Amino acid sequence: MLSRKKEESVKMKACYFLGDKNFEVQDIDIPEALPGTVVIKNMVCGICGTDVHIYHGEPGSADVTPPIVLGHEYSGEVVAVGEGVTGISCGDHVTIDPNIYCGSCVACRSGKKQMCDSMEAIGVTRDGGFAQYSRVPASQVYVLSPEISFEAGAMAEPVACCLHGIDLAGIRAGDRVCVVGGGAIGLIMVQLARLSGASKIILSEPNEKRRSAALSLGADAAFNPLEEGSLERFLAQTDDMGADVVIECVGNLSAVRSAFQFARRGATILLFSVPKVDATFELPLFEVFKKELTIKGSFVNPDTHGRAVQLINSGKLRFDTLITHRYTVEELPEAIAMQMSDASIKVVVCPNHLDAE
Repeated sequence: MLSRKKEESVKMKACYFLGDKNFEVQDIDIPEALPGTVVIKNMVCGICGTDVHIYHGEPGSADVTPPIVLGHEYSGEVVAVGEGVTGISCGDHVTIDPNIYCGSCVACRSGKKQMCDSMEAIGVTRDGGFAQYSRVPASQVYVLSPEISFEAGAMAEPVACCLHGIDLAGIRAGDRVCVVGGGAIGLIMVQLARLSGASKIILSEPNEKRRSAALSLGADAAFNPLEEGSLERFLAQTDDMGADVVIECVGNLSAVRSAFQFARRGATILLFSVPKVDATFELPLFEVFKKELTIKGSFVNPDTHGRAVQLINSGKLRFDTLITHRYTVEELPEAIAMQMSDASIKVVVCPNHLDAE
């Protein structure tokens, strides 16, 4: 049976990406719930590095065809439930796993669905969170505990991506971990490394505010890699051996270069960040040989969104220090500019209320 929570208006505001760094806010009809779908009142949507890449004309997790409503890191309240949907009710607070896989290609059938030939994504190929409402397949919806804030719920997708990276990094209890970059992703990685049993977590980050945030979230040390003698200070934190696991979360060449410097013999280097499409790095082959390094990449969040929601529902992760700026849908261009600024850590858009915590 279709059910719908009564709403005062049948119109909503949606911010469409038109390509070439242009957006347009439109008044459109609130979508109706179709069979197998739910309609979400979008409360908080984070701005991701992928959104910034799309803004600059670069690919996202899938090809973007404007006009499209971006925004794939979001939470909200269910206001309509389509026929055939079970386990989700009007009024539920939920978060969305944006990635939709075909299930039939070679990648999907061999346990690598994140490499799906036909992957779609809410907020990338389908209208997403930078609007007051969205219609999504019920299969992509995860219910949050009622006491969890919408801001925390919106962090489920980046947490899920980080969990995939943590799985690949293979942190063992007692490992020394270095996180390169103290943006939102780096600060989530600091917390997940702590939960994974790391004996020491060290952050490399030029921004003082981000270093301070990392220390408050569980990092044992944080240093500025641009200061003279920083490598020596880092090594002193690891008995002059380096880190067992290095997680690079920046995406520029200097950060990648430093990851190799911070890695001890036998270390794993996880290149987690989203680089520019044409970015290249001269691999220090002898260093890889001599140190017997393992180098891994990490793409999206296959089968980790549920675990991310469980962690968030448990209260074991903090986001109060991460989210620094909030904007309305109409202010999306300013929000993206702020996300690119060193003044921010994590910027979110609140399509319905700026105080949607």
